[in-house]
Amino acid sequence: MSVRLSGRGPGGPVSSLTSSYEHCRRLHARCGRSYYLATLLLPAWKRPHVHALYGFARHADEIVDSFRHPDRAGALDALSERVAAAFSGELVEDPVLPAFAHTVRSFAIERADVACFLRAMRADLTVTRYATYDDLLEYMEGSAAVIGTMMVPILEPLPGAGRAAREPARQLGLAFQLTNFLRDVAEDLARGRIYLPEADLAAFGVTARDLRGPRAGPALQALLAFEAERARRHYRAALAGIDLLTPSSRPCVRAAYGLYGGILGEIERAGFQVLARRARVPVRRRAVIFARHLLAALAAARWERRAAVEPP
Repeated sequence: MSVRLSGRGPGGPVSSLTSSYEHCRRLHARCGRSYYLATLLLPAWKRPHVHALYGFARHADEIVDSFRHPDRAGALDALSERVAAAFSGELVEDPVLPAFAHTVRSFAIERADVACFLRAMRADLTVTRYATYDDLLEYMEGSAAVIGTMMVPILEPLPGAGRAAREPARQLGLAFQLTNFLRDVAEDLARGRIYLPEADLAAFGVTARDLRGPRAGPALQALLAFEAERARRHYRAALAGIDLLTPSSRPCVRAAYGLYGGILGEIERAGFQVLARRARVPVRRRAVIFARHLLAALAAARWERRAAVEPP
């Protein structure tokens, strides 16, 4: 992508590459606080690219979740067209796409992953329930798993580990997404969506009405505990992938793992009472997790700087 300080596209002013990356950073800091905190453990040059991925995902998500947008399908179509144009090197009128397209090309991120993500966003326009967990997994493949796999080249797998690192990254994306679903039951219901599989609702005797009350009853608590164990299995499947990454990226992923796993832990400690209060990791606990991994991040950065100047 050519870097332009200013310009105009067919529809109006075009963001510079620098301003696009900064827009993504601010969006990430405002809307994804736990994830953003973890990115501070990355080498400085990697952070903008992670912000660009987050910014793109959040940008698309806000389109499909907007109650006020008069034509969400049309807006998503327009976004897809701008993505294709940006990938072709065209200047586009969009605050996040210059940074996102630059990141995709810089790291040879698989375009199929981007297409899969956009298909999942389109599903959110019409699909409000999922019959089985396999059906939900198919949706999460696009909404979350591919975010993990798009992150892999930025995080730098060890030599020869690129393909092997994709599956753990995919599993971590699923774990994070399922954690969000358990935390956001009431918020999702307000948007007309239920991400708890219908087969599981029926098995535990839970109805949509049970999701509207101020407190989770015993049946819903049991259902959420069942889904939480599923999330734990995804977390466990992801863990081995951290050691497949270059050392300077591991503290970030371990911190994100601990922060999102901490949300799941808060849900469990609250007895799965997620309907009236959004589970959050306390600020002090987030600080402890960050500090625990900061020393490792600094040590890895020092080692990589030393390795760069030592003779082979």
